[in-house]
Amino acid sequence: MQGHIYCIFTEEMEKKDFKSGFVNIIGNANVGKSTLMNKLIGERLSIITSKAQTTRHRILGIVNDENYQIVFSDTPGIIQPNYNLQTSMMKFVRSAFQDADLFLFMVEIGEKSLKDSSFFERLKNSDIPILLLINKIDKSNHKGVEKAITHWESQLPKAKIIPISAIEGFGVDKIMSEITAMLPIGNPYFPTDALTDKPERFFVSEIIREKILLNYQKEIPYSVEVVIETFKEEDEIIQIEAIINVERETQKGIIIGHKGKALKKVGTHARKDLETFFGKKIFIKLFVKVMNNWRDNKQDLKRFGYFT
Repeated sequence: MQGHIYCIFTEEMEKKDFKSGFVNIIGNANVGKSTLMNKLIGERLSIITSKAQTTRHRILGIVNDENYQIVFSDTPGIIQPNYNLQTSMMKFVRSAFQDADLFLFMVEIGEKSLKDSSFFERLKNSDIPILLLINKIDKSNHKGVEKAITHWESQLPKAKIIPISAIEGFGVDKIMSEITAMLPIGNPYFPTDALTDKPERFFVSEIIREKILLNYQKEIPYSVEVVIETFKEEDEIIQIEAIINVERETQKGIIIGHKGKALKKVGTHARKDLETFFGKKIFIKLFVKVMNNWRDNKQDLKRFGYFT
């Protein structure tokens, strides 16, 4: 498939019928893409909150089997960008066209369209196969689901439609069955023990950012970028130092809170999840730094990995 940049070949995978491919999950913000990917791979790689734009990067999750390798790709939700960070996020979404062997186009029950009409037109005119997943059917009834199926059949006739509930796990087996049937023949793109393409530091920063999303309101979570300064792994403990970058002094005060209580709460919650993630004791220090207008500063965004 054009656009693939990774490919490996091992003797144990020297099978004429071995399948592999990139399965890219796309859709509007907050429709359940990250929840679905975590269910499909059986691991918690993508952070999940009820807030839109929780996912900022494109994250790969890899499922290995003796007969196939599926490279799932979780992408940011489709939005109309208002500043350079969001523009970069949409570049990650559009990059999904470069290597997709199959799209999982995800909508939620009651949703009628994509936020970006040009992206939807590109999807309609693409030769890439599409599974259209109608999510959150647990919040509807039979009539509502039938109405949604009828609507999306008219909007995207070439897609195969599967009603699902990602949070309940309903329909996940059906999705996997369809994917494995549709995957192209080919060698694996990653080592067969790989789970993701992201380094450990990335998941540390994401877990900390998730706790900020969960513990703060309004614009605060969207003005934060977490950078891991120190990641020192020893036999029984990992020592971590992280900087929470914000855009204004007032935001710094809110993040820290009265006598540092708010920041301590973030650190405590992050430490618990990190200990589960790594299976080791975690010692974590959090610092807060002001970087004025970093969301619109291309140099800062490049430093944070949003622009190349």
